[in-house]
Amino acid sequence: MSWSIAELARISGVTSRTLRHYDAVGLLPPAWVAGNGWRHYEREQLLRLQQILLLRNLGLGLRGVAEILERDSRDGTVVVLRRHRRRLIEEQERLRRQLGTVDRTIDEMQEGGTMTADTMFDGFEHNPYEAEARQRWGDEAVDASYERMKGWTPADADKARTSYGRVHEGLAALLAGGVAAADDRVQELVDLHYQVTSLFWTPNAEAYRGLAQMYVDDERFTRNIGQGNDALVAYLRDAMSVYAGTRLR
Repeated sequence: MSWSIAELARISGVTSRTLRHYDAVGLLPPAWVAGNGWRHYEREQLLRLQQILLLRNLGLGLRGVAEILERDSRDGTVVVLRRHRRRLIEEQERLRRQLGTVDRTIDEMQEGGTMTADTMFDGFEHNPYEAEARQRWGDEAVDASYERMKGWTPADADKARTSYGRVHEGLAALLAGGVAAADDRVQELVDLHYQVTSLFWTPNAEAYRGLAQMYVDDERFTRNIGQGNDALVAYLRDAMSVYAGTRLR
């Protein structure tokens, strides 16, 4: 079974122009080209496009995507997809719980009931480090961060929620490929990390290096970021240090 470029564009949401560009740069050649010049794709190309879109969602540029696809075996691809699937399931569960909480709140308000305190915030994310942050950096800094958050757009909120995970997964792929911390592809992901961090506060070079080192020194951050891969946390620290030295004051 095959799909024309127009059909693939429709089912994938990727424009025909983008698909032609992927072909031109050697990222996604079609299975075959008809006599009239139309590109046609088979199941193998659809699976490859799915992987391209996954890696792009992690923040990788086309060159980084191409190198990872060139290196990865089928088993390597499955590992990446399983990791992404796990994150999607976790997010799906969180949203399911949050939706249930909102629905119960609506029902209680309409019926004049009162929800218990324990159930009012089920599914909502909390910051377990707030008390420590206030002790370390002071109330003024933490309150200023919350003031910034009040001005977030929906796009800002989505960026804050998803981008750190994208950075970590993208860096894990580059680390596995032996890419240096100073490489442009790595620094592109660190730039995204800095943009997200700056939604909360704007670190200078010294503060950003300090944050990077804290990731390594504090086992809670090491565990959360690395998910058992301590080398990834050290890689992030080194990449952030390069970023601080070349782009920040």
